[in-house]
Parts: sequence; structure tokens; C-alpha cells
Amino acid sequence: MNFFKSAAVLIGVTGVAGAATLGFGWVHPGADEPHSAPVYALLEFARERGIAVRAEGIEVPALGDPEQLKRGAGNYASMCVACHLAPGMSGTELSQGLYPAPPNLPAEAIRSPENAFWVIKHGIKASGMPAWGKSMDDPYIWDMVAFLQAMPGMTPEAYRDLVASSDGHSHGGGESMPHDHRDAAGEADHHGESSGDDAGAHDHGSHDHGAHDHGAAAEGPAAAAKTDDHHHDDPNAPPHAH
Repeated sequence: MNFFKSAAVLIGVTGVAGAATLGFGWVHPGADEPHSAPVYALLEFARERGIAVRAEGIEVPALGDPEQLKRGAGNYASMCVACHLAPGMSGTELSQGLYPAPPNLPAEAIRSPENAFWVIKHGIKASGMPAWGKSMDDPYIWDMVAFLQAMPGMTPEAYRDLVASSDGHSHGGGESMPHDHRDAAGEADHHGESSGDDAGAHDHGSHDHGAHDHGAAAEGPAAAAKTDDHHHDDPNAPPHAH
């Protein structure tokens, strides 16, 4: 009987302490403030175990066909690069700002194709990982899994060539991403892929985000001069239509 009383008291004290922790806002919600080691370990265990249980019984098809890898590469470059990076690519603003940090998939071999399939399809709550299954059918998700198995160890050149040979962002409908990262698969992704000292440097100090005139920037000094000339037009002239 004393054991049960002690257990009840312990549960009660734990409940009160937990309620106080939540009620007084002691749990820091900011993505720039990491969890304590015990909390992180608990959440990671719960996540990994939850994924493994739900991925049990998933039948893995044959993976590694060249066409499959090509399709997977095109969709990966369009949908995943900003968070999970690409061969030879340094961290982006997004990958460095998320917490928990998204895995660097070019450097980390996936341990279980079943688990990878489940995560891509269903996403992960409160992590920034979307449920791509809402817009992608299973065969296209398996294309992604096949590509993820092949990407670690892939050179930047091989990655760029594979993406360039693909159809890009194409998975049978529902494609609505704001950027097509095919052009950025090693060339000029403004979110960070490059090699050398400039890798991933999206320098906020070097250009004005508030007045970012893409037309003038695209045409250079001549466009700037032309723009300036508009201010010296005949004041009686009709307004310009831009």
C-alpha cells in the first residue's frame, strides 16, 4: 500500500511540475534555442520509433533503375535541395535556420528505404518536413528513395549531369513549387550551391533586399543609366507605362 501511495504522490508531483513548466512558458519555442540533451534524446527516440513502427510491412520495390534515378534526381533538385543540400553544396539559409536541423542527405546514407519512403510520404510534425504524399503518388516517392540511396558519394558534376538529364520537377501533377532548382543544381542557386569559398554565401550586406530592381540588375549599368534618364524627360510628356 505504501508503494502505491508513494507512486501516486510521485505522479502528482510530476504532473504539477509539468503543468508549471508549460504554464510559465519555461519551454523555449525558438528554433535558435536547442532542446536540452534529455529532451532531444526523448523526442528523437519517439520520432524514430514512431517511424519504424509505421513503416513495418512496407514492400520495397526494385530500386536503382537509371530512369528511376533520373526522375528522383529531378524532383529532389526541385523539392529538397534548399533543406537537404546537394553534392558539393554548403549550408543554405533554410538548412541552417531549421531546428531540428534537416539531415545532409548527400553525406548520410539512408539506413532503411521503408523508413525513408514513409517520411517522404507522410512528413514529420513540427520539423519542417512536408508530407509529399499529398501531391506525389507512391512510384514517384520510390524514385526519390532510389536517388537518396545513390546520392552519397556522388560527385557534384555527376549530380548536375543527372539533374540536367531529368524532366526536373515532374511527378504526374500537383507540381507547384515556387522555384525550379534544376538551374541551381550546381550553377547559380541563390540559396547556396557552389564550390569554393563562396559556397552558400547569400550575402545580405552586398545587395538591397528592400529595393531589388531585377530589371536594372539584369541589364547592367546601361539599364541604370536609362532609368535615370526617365527622371529628365519632358515634364509635359505623358507618364511612362512600365
